[in-house]
Amino acid sequence: MTRPLLLIGAGGLARETMAAVAAVNAVSPRWELLGLLDANTARHGAVVDGATVLGPVEAVHDHPDAEVLICTASSRDAGSRLRIAAELGLANGRYATLVHPAASVAAGTEIGAGTMLFAGCVVTAPQRIGEFVLAMPQVLLTHDDEVGDGVTLAGRVALAGAVRVGTGAYLGAGALVREGLRIGERALVGMGAVVLQDIPDGETWAGVPARKLPARIGVAG
Repeated sequence: MTRPLLLIGAGGLARETMAAVAAVNAVSPRWELLGLLDANTARHGAVVDGATVLGPVEAVHDHPDAEVLICTASSRDAGSRLRIAAELGLANGRYATLVHPAASVAAGTEIGAGTMLFAGCVVTAPQRIGEFVLAMPQVLLTHDDEVGDGVTLAGRVALAGAVRVGTGAYLGAGALVREGLRIGERALVGMGAVVLQDIPDGETWAGVPARKLPARIGVAG
């Protein structure tokens, strides 16, 4: 039996999420997509890849039986999914967990509410992945990694063993992190960075090897 599903956000990530939902349903029907919700009133009534933008985010309360996925991600607002979840005040049980059928996830892995793992993601050994995590295509998580709530891992990010990623951190596309390191809460790691040392909370690092930058200057992707 399928469950109704609402997506919060009507941008590019929502389009990618709809494609992943369709891939899941093609293997085993799970969801009926009701539509999208978005804070931008200019989008209300628009049709995105066949799904209608039904109204504002708050309209989620008009659909108490629907599961929900928050489809927002930006290096300039890395904590958006956690913030939206806090503002909505829904029980965690309302949030779906999405794992693309082309992802490879080790048996025994715990995946938090609202988390999405896209095609080509690999989790090589059982671990816990937090709530509202976004892992874009071809992300690699290896043994003993710890990924906190609200983390964004852009495409082709690779974490060596026993890496800890703090709440709300954002790792840009292709970033590599050496084993045993900690990426602090709300830290921003630029795309293509090679991280060879711990990154403190709230800092921005980029480069090969990664070095601290003075501010968030659009290095992620």
